[in-house]
Amino acid sequence: MSGAALQDVKVIDLTHHIAGPYCAKLLADFGADVIKVERPDGGDSARRLGPFPEDIPHPEKSGLFLYLNTNKRGITLNLKDAKGRAALLDLVREADILVESFSPRVMPSLGLDYETLRKINPGLVMTSISSFGQNGRYRDYRASELALYALGGMAYVTGEYHREPVKHGYNQAQYLGGMAAASGTVAALLQRWRNGVGQQVDVSILECVTSTLFSSVLEYTYGGMVARRQPKEGSSLRYPAQTKDGYILPTPGVMGDWETYAEMAGVPELHDPKFDTPAGRQLHSDEVDTLLKSKWQEQTAQEWFHHAQEWRFPFAPVQTMADIAESPQLKERGFFVEFPHLVVGTLRYPGAPFQMSESPGRNGQQVRAAPLLGEHNEEVFNSLGYSIQDVANMSPPTQVPSRLVGEG
Repeated sequence: MSGAALQDVKVIDLTHHIAGPYCAKLLADFGADVIKVERPDGGDSARRLGPFPEDIPHPEKSGLFLYLNTNKRGITLNLKDAKGRAALLDLVREADILVESFSPRVMPSLGLDYETLRKINPGLVMTSISSFGQNGRYRDYRASELALYALGGMAYVTGEYHREPVKHGYNQAQYLGGMAAASGTVAALLQRWRNGVGQQVDVSILECVTSTLFSSVLEYTYGGMVARRQPKEGSSLRYPAQTKDGYILPTPGVMGDWETYAEMAGVPELHDPKFDTPAGRQLHSDEVDTLLKSKWQEQTAQEWFHHAQEWRFPFAPVQTMADIAESPQLKERGFFVEFPHLVVGTLRYPGAPFQMSESPGRNGQQVRAAPLLGEHNEEVFNSLGYSIQDVANMSPPTQVPSRLVGEG
């Protein structure tokens, strides 16, 4: 087995919250040496977000932060201070990649915009992640996850036709942005390896959301048709259905054969010719719903799942987080990884969302726990020629491990 895919690639991570840290985490999972830079007075805002053990907030115990920052080293710098900015520029001189997720005004206001940094390091790939991108009339607007789903069109096509638009659970837009940013960053790095020239990768999370709706967008651009949420009628084939113990998604699939579907479900009444076509099933959807809804409740979700899959229909149970944690499929692929953390103890987290046959991945790579605030200050700055006193002057004392281990 060869080395990691991005071995020896140096990354400066100036990000916070979710999208940026997830981008840098993916690069770290590929084997890059990622140095996360945080504010000395509290660090990444994700440190204040849960879940927390026993639901007690603690800056070194945020489950979100610990997941998003595995495989990274961590330092603290005050970028509003001239000494802090000078130290960052020393890091930039040796870096391959810099990832930042500030609003578009921040980096220029600090004198750290791409045009300035490329003069110091012409080969630098600088990835900038923001809600709306580095230009456009909305560039300086604020956005939440809800706002991104609404503006991106996702909310309009999600939910039932007779109800209000809804959003997906949690922060999926942020993770979409992080994945797109990592992809664009690696592509820019490949080009840099070919021509020696770096570039700025501009990632708009809004565009990441909208890009997932290409079929709905094309329906409008091709024919002027505005996609809508699906009607309630016929929902037994599109929405999760109640079983004996949970929910199952009982879809026949895009090319599913209706006669075989009726046989698989054990509902001979569905062989009636009036149900043979999609139009017929829509017209008589109340009858279809009545016949199927009572049938699904005869077995458990897992029983229907495996039964339908044997008939080659893409049924799926609606799994809880407990189901996912114990999923035999994920266990057999080694998706979850365990590693020790100085404050929290042994952690079990989702591993990298990929496996590579010739590079160490989640099943062969030693996982580094997320850094404590300022944990690697001396290690990183000493490598740049800074003394211990220099480090102390740049980064005021932070909450270090020895003061946290004994806490309940």
